[in-house]
Amino acid sequence: NTVMAAQMTNAHRRFLQILMSNGITEGSEARKLHQRCCETDKVYYAHDKLDDFISTINSHLQPLFMQIRKGISEDDGRAHYAVAILAETELTKMASDYTEIELELFRKTMDLIILSETGFASSTDILNLADQLKTKKMKKKEAEQVLKVFVEDKWLSEKNGEYTLHTRCIIEMEQYILSNYQDVARKCNICHSLAIQSQVCESCGIGMHLPCVRKYFRGQTEPRCPKCNEFWSCDAP
Repeated sequence: NTVMAAQMTNAHRRFLQILMSNGITEGSEARKLHQRCCETDKVYYAHDKLDDFISTINSHLQPLFMQIRKGISEDDGRAHYAVAILAETELTKMASDYTEIELELFRKTMDLIILSETGFASSTDILNLADQLKTKKMKKKEAEQVLKVFVEDKWLSEKNGEYTLHTRCIIEMEQYILSNYQDVARKCNICHSLAIQSQVCESCGIGMHLPCVRKYFRGQTEPRCPKCNEFWSCDAP
């Protein structure tokens, strides 16, 4: 009977536990982990069955409003897995780890990143927010420390003083972002997942992840928008 969810084994439990403690796991690592868990717990292993293995876990997580989700790194287009909380509450998962003022700084940083054209916010702009927080004002030094922690915990990533949302954050908070930033949050026209760092068509406004842009325009001499067919004016990454 296919309606019954497949049994959770110790291999599934081990896999889930490690995935949760990692925060985020790159695709090839997840495949190795799948093999290791099955072999350790002497559970049938098939190398091409990772998706089935994960959906078994997900069917048991469903009543807990949790789900292992797959997402794509906006830098290099590689697959990653993270455990997402699906309850639509305000940053539920983070709330247990950070103080109210830290969360406020995070939300404001998220605003800057999502409302920006490029999907990045400069440290200068973020630190300028620190003394305008409602909870209480935060000194710049303090704010710098908090940003560092957000990077270490893989909610933000930083390149040359510019911050963007970490792949983990995008996977785990996709629902939250799409429902709280309805007017501005874009889905990538190619892979249909949330695009924070993206290129945007000047004519019709669709967005695409940089790795998706690279793949889509590969070998095209005159790149045209997949939606409106106008010339794609952004420099190909």
